[in-house]
Amino acid sequence: MAKLTVEDLPLEGKKVLMRVDFNVPIKDGVVGDDNRIVAALPTIKYVIDHGGRAILFSHLGRVKKEEDKPGLSMRPVAERLSNLLNKPVTFVPVTEGKQLEDAIDNMNNGDVLLVQNTRYEDVKDGEYVKRESGNDPELGKYWASLGDVFVNDAFGTAHRKHASNVGIATNMEGKAAAGYLMEKEIKFLGDAVDNPQRPFVAILGGAKVSDKIGVIDHLLDKADKIIIGGGMAYTFYAAKGIKIGNSLVEKDKIDVAKDILDKAGDKLVLPIDNVVADKFNNDADTKVVEGDIDDGWMALDIGPKTIKQYEDVLKDAKTVVWNGPMGVFEMPNFAKGTLEIGKFLGTLTDATTIVGGGDSTAAVKQLGVADKLTHISTGGGASLTYLEGKELPGIAAISEK
Repeated sequence: MAKLTVEDLPLEGKKVLMRVDFNVPIKDGVVGDDNRIVAALPTIKYVIDHGGRAILFSHLGRVKKEEDKPGLSMRPVAERLSNLLNKPVTFVPVTEGKQLEDAIDNMNNGDVLLVQNTRYEDVKDGEYVKRESGNDPELGKYWASLGDVFVNDAFGTAHRKHASNVGIATNMEGKAAAGYLMEKEIKFLGDAVDNPQRPFVAILGGAKVSDKIGVIDHLLDKADKIIIGGGMAYTFYAAKGIKIGNSLVEKDKIDVAKDILDKAGDKLVLPIDNVVADKFNNDADTKVVEGDIDDGWMALDIGPKTIKQYEDVLKDAKTVVWNGPMGVFEMPNFAKGTLEIGKFLGTLTDATTIVGGGDSTAAVKQLGVADKLTHISTGGGASLTYLEGKELPGIAAISEK
């Protein structure tokens, strides 16, 4: 990897600004799922174990008006982080000004400080001004002035150009590095797309073709097979002239789907049977059909023959990247396709298996196979952008070695 990493930086006695991804669910002032906090611990521990003063920045949710702020404070995150590190974490309830500057000046080597939600900067004096999410140059410059070096460990926001990632990095003059999590994401996703062991199979699910056109297009030149699941499969059905009944379809993308099918040849693998329902409801009447789907019925999951077909494609794979569910995963009766694919991936001991995206990640965790996979990406949108072959601003801004 040609980027600076945290291990390349001088840390002893340094004020180390760190962009982490602590965008976690909070209910009644308590963190619901601390996976993202846990994922950042190796980098934080490395910094403080080497005498750095860790100054952490993260966004939390979306702040569009003043009333959003109280419910999106980072205070519960600071408390959870303190428990996980087993040491005090100073929480500063502001994002700029004397209170923050004094708190940083009072830090000792090995201390940890968490700055208030960076998105608070998106609303000033009641106005939605997007200073953080619009990468306001003065804000990035100010935050950068608070430290000596910068570590970006927030892959989940790497596809965004924000003041707290790109803004700080561009003002650090060669002292911006990747944390361990960021380094791992770049390594696994980068190798999978640019230097995969073959056969390389991509599994793409989800509702809309429009969300994945760029990914499919880019991966057609890279992958040996692309398995399609989820709602977007039926836009491809429509492009092939297969009846789709009431299934989800993007009519304005049928021509795009035709072009992809022409370009893909036998690389694109579509469902051969589907679980269809008479309404969009977990308790709907269901049946399995092959081929045409009758009017009044909608496909909500892949069928048993398709699961077997997809497993046959996957069984010899050496690299697998999976993003997106095979059906309406949030309804138990239509989660089987997603869960079966997740379970099967857990059996591929001789392959590099990479999972990204909320539902796919939830599936492998629900099955308890997460530890059998090579890598679970922490950024759904960022990993998709990476798979599209696009440059991620958050990564581009990290200094070269």
